[in-house]
Amino acid sequence: MATNVQKVCNKKSKKKGANSDPEIVVKIYDKKLNPISEDSPCSALFSYPNPLVLKISECLYEIVLNAPWVISFNLPKAIIVGFPVYPENLNTLYTDQQLSIFKWYQGKSYKENGKEISDKHIQWQFIVNSFYYTPTTDDIAFKLKCECIPVNSATVGPAVEDISKNTVEAGPGPCPFETRQLFTTQRLEGKSFRCVSYNILADLYCDSDYTRTTLHPYCPPYALHIDYRKQLILKELKGYNADIICLQEVDRKIFNSSLLSFLACDGLKGLFYKKGKLVAEGLACFYRENRFRFLGDEHIILANALTSIPCLNGIWEKIKNNKPLVERVLDRSTAASATYLQSIDNPNEILLVGNTHLYFHPNADHIRLIQGGIVVYWLSDLQKKLAEEHPGKRVSVVLCGDFNSIPSCGIYQLYTMGTAPDDLPDWSSSKCVGSFEFDD
Repeated sequence: MATNVQKVCNKKSKKKGANSDPEIVVKIYDKKLNPISEDSPCSALFSYPNPLVLKISECLYEIVLNAPWVISFNLPKAIIVGFPVYPENLNTLYTDQQLSIFKWYQGKSYKENGKEISDKHIQWQFIVNSFYYTPTTDDIAFKLKCECIPVNSATVGPAVEDISKNTVEAGPGPCPFETRQLFTTQRLEGKSFRCVSYNILADLYCDSDYTRTTLHPYCPPYALHIDYRKQLILKELKGYNADIICLQEVDRKIFNSSLLSFLACDGLKGLFYKKGKLVAEGLACFYRENRFRFLGDEHIILANALTSIPCLNGIWEKIKNNKPLVERVLDRSTAASATYLQSIDNPNEILLVGNTHLYFHPNADHIRLIQGGIVVYWLSDLQKKLAEEHPGKRVSVVLCGDFNSIPSCGIYQLYTMGTAPDDLPDWSSSKCVGSFEFDD
């Protein structure tokens, strides 16, 4: 380093006609300003705590190794009164989000005469320090700015900011879920816990003309847009004060860019379980970290598991000789997840939290029954193994999911009584399947 600096200085001194080259002294000091030996290899610098000090002649420079750094983030296109907004797609290096600082500002983007004010000339008013901000009616017609100052346990990095593309809009008014949340205003404790299951409708199933004109023609296009929907979803999930949240139809990008960071601020840690094939959506399980300790998890694609996991042999033997049925069952991308959680309040209690999303087709009641059987057999086998690994603990199963069924369907009887007899109407979807039942 000293050699390179010396070369640059020599060139400049020659251009100025200097008779002699100035001598440049380069030294590096540790955090306490003790000189580091010139014989030390560069790799040794990484073992010193931040910051180091670089001295070039009489000038001092601070050296920060692995400084916290914001690569990028953005604010959503739609910002609505009453619904939380936060830095989406937050991409950082060497940064602790819990320690980092997030500042919110509002600014008027139009003059009294209606002329637009460019972002660089907006007069910003500070609102609050918080990872997310819930706009009020005072913010309507204003733009928002979020400033992120990345921090880790050693130092602070440079601030990065983003300005909303659009102004804050009025909200949709009271939402149905706000009535339900009157029953969930408090978090539970002790021997009680609250579990929420929710199909949040993957964006990949909404962003098409078929969805807008056939599946949901009653819904205005703006309300199908994920930028709008996810704000409602997050407000609803947060308001249930759940200890466990199981989600279906979760876009991987929404999980990574929105759900993880937002719910982490509420004390929830999340896990994602992708469906089979090339489908970019799947299942998610979130749990409150001050109530549960994560012990492990499992994840299967039902079609693959049916022919490879020993505990499912009984179901496979029932259907393997029926080629049309086998083809339809094995062609599904349906997944199931199992998350093992130990209660912190009651360490002798372990929960095996199952989650799945059964096949949707209207004429596939028999497929859903078979899939439901696969899930229960699999969870029962995992429960036995978990009990063997944790003697003296009680292992209980909680099964969540979108079963694409109503209480009169066979799935309800299968899950409550442990049997699906051959006189169930559900089997009429296909005359080729006999009854089966589960062992206790």
